[in-house]
Amino acid sequence: MSTRTRAELFLLSITLIWGSTFATSKYLLSSISPFIYVGIRFGLATIVLTLLYPGRIKKLTRISMTKGAILGLLLFLGFATQTVGLLYTGASKSAFITGMMVVFTPICQLLIERRAPKVGNVIGIVLVAIGLLFLTSPAGSEFNIGDALNLFCAVTFALYIVYLDVFSKDQDPVHLTISQFVVCTILGLASAGLFETVTFIPTPGALGALLYLTIFATVIAISVQVRYQKDTTPTRSAIIFSIEPVLAAGFAYLLLGEILGPWGLLGGALIVVGVLVSELSPG
Repeated sequence: MSTRTRAELFLLSITLIWGSTFATSKYLLSSISPFIYVGIRFGLATIVLTLLYPGRIKKLTRISMTKGAILGLLLFLGFATQTVGLLYTGASKSAFITGMMVVFTPICQLLIERRAPKVGNVIGIVLVAIGLLFLTSPAGSEFNIGDALNLFCAVTFALYIVYLDVFSKDQDPVHLTISQFVVCTILGLASAGLFETVTFIPTPGALGALLYLTIFATVIAISVQVRYQKDTTPTRSAIIFSIEPVLAAGFAYLLLGEILGPWGLLGGALIVVGVLVSELSPG
């Protein structure tokens, strides 16, 4: 098995995990306020990763901390806006809008790495824009503040994918990961103190959801992404991540009973098609 194939199989596995996080986070937010949730989630993840790799973390370098801090800021902005957005929109809509990061990725590559977008990227952006219009149509569920926050999240995650590709090639993945977790923890707890009335009702269901999101969706998933994305390309990674909104819609239906409706389904389908056209089209 080639290095790239192995890496893409690992990325596919964490996409399956991420597909479940929208409904799980939506459920958890009925028991905890968003910023303290982000702070606790990444704080626990920091503890777990430190226990797993104490020797490697002791060798953390200044350059790894700097690059990890930049990635951590982008990661926090993405998770924070997505989590707050989930208070105002459905898990399915959140997933489809966040999935637009795949289309924003080539735009970010143009700005950061000076790689011009393909014609397919432009066509994909148009299809995604139409899909977003249907997904948030007034006849179904109008565009709201939660959708806007998730749109910002999509742009932030696109930047994260590109910068992760740039930073991870010559850095220890554990060093980059722990630096990100620490930054997200600090920013999450600080934001909770500044911007919200902290609430946390530790029911068994909420604690179970928090542990699942911490261990599987944070420690394992982000560690795998940092380790293996460098063995493929941002574009091919983005193709794999495009499966996430479809999985999320399925989990939202099974766990929360969310139904997008015909216009929402059409919009979601157009977003997925736009993403695939953007990333699979030839140069």
